[in-house]
Amino acid sequence: MQRFISRKELIQQIKKKKSMLCVGLDTDMQKLPIHLARNRKSVIDFNRSIIEQTQDLCVAYKLNTAFYEAMGEDGWWCMKNTVKLIPEDVFVIADAKRADVGNTAGLYARAFYEDLDANAITLSPYMGKDSITPFLEYEGKWTILLALTSNEGAKDFQTKRMKDGSILYEKVLRTSKGWGSSHNTMYVTGATKADAFNRIRKIVPEHFLLVPGVGSQGGNMAEVMANGATNDGGLLINASRSIIYSGSGKDFASEARKEALKLQNEMQSAFIKQ
Repeated sequence: MQRFISRKELIQQIKKKKSMLCVGLDTDMQKLPIHLARNRKSVIDFNRSIIEQTQDLCVAYKLNTAFYEAMGEDGWWCMKNTVKLIPEDVFVIADAKRADVGNTAGLYARAFYEDLDANAITLSPYMGKDSITPFLEYEGKWTILLALTSNEGAKDFQTKRMKDGSILYEKVLRTSKGWGSSHNTMYVTGATKADAFNRIRKIVPEHFLLVPGVGSQGGNMAEVMANGATNDGGLLINASRSIIYSGSGKDFASEARKEALKLQNEMQSAFIKQ
């Protein structure tokens, strides 16, 4: 049975939980609490505990696929079994940052939408429309395009001003927003670039933004909420390491809940603009 969450259903979850929190399950076997073995079963046990303690506080989980792919065949097994642990009304993102020519893109889409059964996948738009179209052809699934990332190297290309006066990431937004719609496309916008949210919202006022960089990377929650939130919520604010590694003992899951609750409380106060 395939996972499908519509824009309407995602908005309902945000309003019900008073949360835009996305928990990043970037699980590194070498960083598991010392009482857990270093094997694939322990990865699943760890993820299960985090999910059980946070599923009422978040509306999405994001699996950075690199942490799993580095494990070889055990990694794909861990991803598939982690997705099965996540409630069907909670959004699942495969953070894979894929893109390729059309026929190859179609196989990536099949792997992540059908076999892994993720609701969404992160993609690089820089190979153009034909590299993204195979993903958009999946009814009920979502694409999340890189727009303005939170890393230091974003300035190498993404923020360069073009001859017509526009900035490259703005050109990407203007061009790609017509490929899909606000019902099947989101954009990655780093929390460490919060001053750009107003510019971004002028171009894509209705699209959801996936916002990494809050927590360990130092993004400011209040700035993100003030400049990026919409009447529908409009944001999935991701925190990974600051939540899942907030504790290193046998109480790691309850410590993760405390950190997730702290972030959810920050969201709740300035929640949705009425």
